[in-house]
Amino acid sequence: MKTQSLTKLLWLAFALGLLAIFVCPVNISAQQPLPAPPPPWKAKPTPTPKPPEQEVLDVVRVTSNLVMVPVSVTDTQGQPIQGLQIPDFHLEEEGKQQEIAEIGDPEQVPLDIAILFDVSSSVSQKGFFAFQQNAAASFLRLVMKPVDKAAIYTIAAEPILVQPLASAETAAAKMVSIPAATSSVPTAFYDTVIAASKYLTENSASRHRRVIVVISDGDDNFSESIRSLSVAEARANLKGEPTAASSLMALQEKHRRAVAAVQQAVLKADATFYSVNPGGLSVKLNQIAMRAQAGMTTVADASGGTAFLPDGERDLEAVFRQVAAELRGQYLIQYYANADVPTGQFRRIQVTVPTRPQSRVRARQGFYAKKEK
Repeated sequence: MKTQSLTKLLWLAFALGLLAIFVCPVNISAQQPLPAPPPPWKAKPTPTPKPPEQEVLDVVRVTSNLVMVPVSVTDTQGQPIQGLQIPDFHLEEEGKQQEIAEIGDPEQVPLDIAILFDVSSSVSQKGFFAFQQNAAASFLRLVMKPVDKAAIYTIAAEPILVQPLASAETAAAKMVSIPAATSSVPTAFYDTVIAASKYLTENSASRHRRVIVVISDGDDNFSESIRSLSVAEARANLKGEPTAASSLMALQEKHRRAVAAVQQAVLKADATFYSVNPGGLSVKLNQIAMRAQAGMTTVADASGGTAFLPDGERDLEAVFRQVAAELRGQYLIQYYANADVPTGQFRRIQVTVPTRPQSRVRARQGFYAKKEK
């Protein structure tokens, strides 16, 4: 009996103990505080990388001072001389001999041509106006290749660009469609040549050959620089009054300065100037016509071109064939000019062929220094 009672007591004590554990859990935190949690983890700040030291680069701008001089060499009969090499030529810039770098192939250098066609009263009333158009159109088809371009200006009271740079067929078609003047139209010859020179400068690639071909008598009476004096002269002539000597001298000086301005514009455009006067040999009978022809000759000589006086239709066609052959047979002499020359300074050049002393050499007389990046 005692043993059973003891066993019951032990089981009772065990049960009370379990009950105490589940019903009244020990407050461990009160008896033994837990250690404080560590402070929140902080990532070490990534050091801001110092910007790499900027490399100071010397920007080398390659300035091209390569000058290309188209040169025509003919014999005493006017026939082109072919097959010349670098040692045959002698080139000077401002009196100092220059080393010729190479002679370019004209077949590999594109042509940009500006045709200036006179439609003013002084030429449009001539009997072969249409013939002039057809001859000029044939010239374009003959001389131009697919890479070449031609633009057309009409010479009248003001410069008019009737055809921007385009292919031979497009330009030729435009040429034959230009109408003749139906009434009295003045002539702004100087202004038109200057406008065409600026157009080529702005629209033709720097390494292309630039050519200006003028079909006109060159008689200017309406360009801005000489307009007032020319009108006064014309009115005096209509009235049968002699032009005062002072007025005549002033007009001649105006023309001289205008020709100088035209020459400067053509040389700044690096263009070769050709003129074809439809008035033919009859211009020698008129003082004003001779003055105009002399002005075109001055510009042509300075640029390495020629001023032609064809005598009639047959000569006109021959002249255009001659110009075409010359453009395709030129020697493109190239040399490196002094890079220290200030931009815009005019530099005189002279080309000779010592090995052919009897030959005739045509090349531009100089150029305006420019910097090309």
